[in-house]
Amino acid sequence: MRTPLPWIAGLLLLGLSLPAAAFPDRPVRIMGGFAAGGTGDIINRLIAEAVAPSFGQRPVVEVRTGANGFVAAEAVANSPPDGHVVVQCSTGMLTISPQLPGAKLPIDPARDLLPIANIVHSTQAMVVSSRSPYRSVAEVIAAARARPDTITYASAGIGSVSHLSGARFAQLGGLRMVHVPYRGAAPGVLDVAAGRADLIITNLGDVAAQLDQGLRLLAFADGIGSPRYPGVGQVSDTLPGYAVSGTFGLCGPRGMPEEVVGRWVEALRTGFAEPVLQQRLQENGLTLRFENTGEFARSIERDRGLWGEVIRAGQISLE
Repeated sequence: MRTPLPWIAGLLLLGLSLPAAAFPDRPVRIMGGFAAGGTGDIINRLIAEAVAPSFGQRPVVEVRTGANGFVAAEAVANSPPDGHVVVQCSTGMLTISPQLPGAKLPIDPARDLLPIANIVHSTQAMVVSSRSPYRSVAEVIAAARARPDTITYASAGIGSVSHLSGARFAQLGGLRMVHVPYRGAAPGVLDVAAGRADLIITNLGDVAAQLDQGLRLLAFADGIGSPRYPGVGQVSDTLPGYAVSGTFGLCGPRGMPEEVVGRWVEALRTGFAEPVLQQRLQENGLTLRFENTGEFARSIERDRGLWGEVIRAGQISLE
């Protein structure tokens, strides 16, 4: 039987944490580990807008890039656990990077961070160039089987969600495909549009602006899809059992008082109940997927199992 991650056991100890003063009693900061203007930054600014009415202030969004988000995460892990400084925590940070051989992480997310709530489900999409000969997932699979080690899939880098999504596709299909890592999703998407790589499986928000203008959407990869594209099917329609997704939530330093965690959860739940914020998420290829602290912790544990399988089966490593 697997030993639960420390944060699951830690949820039971929240009542023993430091006593909470009136919260918030000074400016609140939301740390982000990725560049301004990207998907993560957009989400952080929507989070700040969502909680402002409950907190009586709009939190400051602070960007500290580097180490796949861990520069920001380390700063929060080392902050006083009073809830005034939190960090956006993504699928890669919580469930992939800690399992990658060779990853040199400044903190252990399971030990040093407390999941507060999940906010967003990031719809994953398989796209090819609009000039590609492939018009369906079945055609991609047929080509990869007919010509092993020739069909390429781009990613945002080794160990990224897009890398492991492509690896999962190849593993389930029994395919030999070539991984082409980039320094971020944007250059990978550009090379797919230009025909220099065959496909990419990535956040819908990364590709939405170029659909029908350089890119062709073949299918969604998350089992959910997007209401903006009601006629588009799933990769699993052709490859049963395939489902990958990304999530973006909030984490704080370990030891946050239960009352403060509860304030954050309720502020997020109330704020994102507003249809205008849900619409703005959808415009960026995102879907509200609110999970409270316990639900988020269980989702993290489940996703660790999936991505750990993919990493081991593909012998994926940073070494």
